[in-house]
Amino acid sequence: MWHVSQTEGSPRYDRSAGGLVVAMVVTVAVVIALVVFRDLISGDVEVEPAAVDYLEKVEQAQDAGLAPAYLPSLPEGWIATGAEVTPGEPPGFGLSLLTDDEKYVGVRQEADSVDDLLEDYVVEETDEGEPVEVTGSIASTWETYSDTGGDLAYAAEVGETTVIVYGSAGRADIERVVGSLTTRPLRSPSPSR
Repeated sequence: MWHVSQTEGSPRYDRSAGGLVVAMVVTVAVVIALVVFRDLISGDVEVEPAAVDYLEKVEQAQDAGLAPAYLPSLPEGWIATGAEVTPGEPPGFGLSLLTDDEKYVGVRQEADSVDDLLEDYVVEETDEGEPVEVTGSIASTWETYSDTGGDLAYAAEVGETTVIVYGSAGRADIERVVGSLTTRPLRSPSPSR
């Protein structure tokens, strides 16, 4: 129990071991009450990933002189969460996608080698699989890679660049992206006068 005594107009509190124990119990009880209250009012917060207009970035890449590998449209339920043009000679292009079951698929196109891109975007240690041919693709043959975490990557040379399609999505989704990639200009060239 706390005892308050008046000495020269200022309160003094009992500084016994019992008073210290009571103060600690009260402090712990207040902290627990605050945590419980916060949990009751906050609930589970789900954050939806924000979609970006990736075709705008494709136009920027085309304006910068790159023929970026991109999907002309996304499969139903998929969203683009990122798109970027990176400086370089030639400039690079990147696209980040989430499938309808929230698995990641990335597309990167740079002047670097396949090994460099795998190290930068997948992992250093990958196992090379059998090359595959994907109908309708921008490259006739794609090299395949996997890592111990279950990520897949497909890579091909396109012009003077390397394109990799990689991620945690299943083989069917990765091949769907590979087969849908195009380098067609989004805008028709303006007629010359």
